[in-house]
Amino acid sequence: MKLARFKFAGLVALLIVVFAASAFAVGSPSKSRKPTTPDDYARGVAAVKAENYERALGLLGKVVRKNPNNADAWNYIGFSHRKLKRFDRSLESYKKALAIKPNHKGALEYLGELYLQTNQLEKAKAQLKKLDNICTFGCSEYSDLKSAIEAYEARGKSG
Repeated sequence: MKLARFKFAGLVALLIVVFAASAFAVGSPSKSRKPTTPDDYARGVAAVKAENYERALGLLGKVVRKNPNNADAWNYIGFSHRKLKRFDRSLESYKKALAIKPNHKGALEYLGELYLQTNQLEKAKAQLKKLDNICTFGCSEYSDLKSAIEAYEARGKSG
């Protein structure tokens, strides 16, 4: 009887350790998402949302200098360059984001939008196809790029 209680207590202790470890892992960000300078990253994202792209580039540039594997920062850098119509730099930044994280939905969407801005419809559609493959039950990035492609095609037919 004592042996059975000992085994049960051991099993309970093991389960506690396993669940505690998995709970900790769930809350841990991946290395590509965790910026080395969270204040610069947060301020950079806020600057993007405020449409202050030059400021965003300065802040996010600091982030990728300290953590060149931050796909999210590279994506926002690409977005900022695209909004400033620096298409070559934008393309380079999106490619860096996708080299780090090939299924980065934001970078795939925004790269598709860059292709539309530079009149490369087939390349935009290729990005949409990639999103379709990774967004099993749909995602906003797929929907947004699809809408942008439809609007682009409608403008082409009417103009």
